[in-house]
Amino acid sequence: MAKINNAIGVLGGSFDPPHRGHLKISKVSLKKLNLKIIYWIVTKKNPLKKKPYFSINERLKKCRKIIKANKKIHIKYLDDKIKSSRTIKILEYLIKKNNKSQIYLIIGSDNLIDFHKWVSFKKILKICKIIVFSRKGFDAKAKKSRIMKQIKDKNIIFIKNQKIDISSTKLRSYYRTNIFNGSI
Repeated sequence: MAKINNAIGVLGGSFDPPHRGHLKISKVSLKKLNLKIIYWIVTKKNPLKKKPYFSINERLKKCRKIIKANKKIHIKYLDDKIKSSRTIKILEYLIKKNNKSQIYLIIGSDNLIDFHKWVSFKKILKICKIIVFSRKGFDAKAKKSRIMKQIKDKNIIFIKNQKIDISSTKLRSYYRTNIFNGSI
């Protein structure tokens, strides 16, 4: 009998809005890491950013639409259930629910730069593997980031991927400009 892989990917954030970059890194993660499933954990608000542009319901709806019928990507909103949007709390919850699974936290190289500011970042590194995807304009800085200098951790894995030049920030700017101009 074939060995069953219980590896789970976690791609978390405000998804304000979700975009094809999120979908692309999810598909690459599923294949390269042989993941059973990826959870898109949508949070009300990123604690390091300002107020979200879209409501939580709009973002959840957009996430469902962008993944379409992909059975290996599941959308989750856990803030109310676990009373937190902090990554450490989300990971602890998922580990408790999936105690025999290896957890992979999927982030972009832009997020690695400020990873040392995340609540319980050292504990995060102990309980899961961090998968870092290339983001245009951030890779060199990420590899020289405080977290990379501070620790020599085997739990951080860089994935070589085609750089993704799309971001929720760019999309929000597009929406603001086009709504202001009456284009949308």
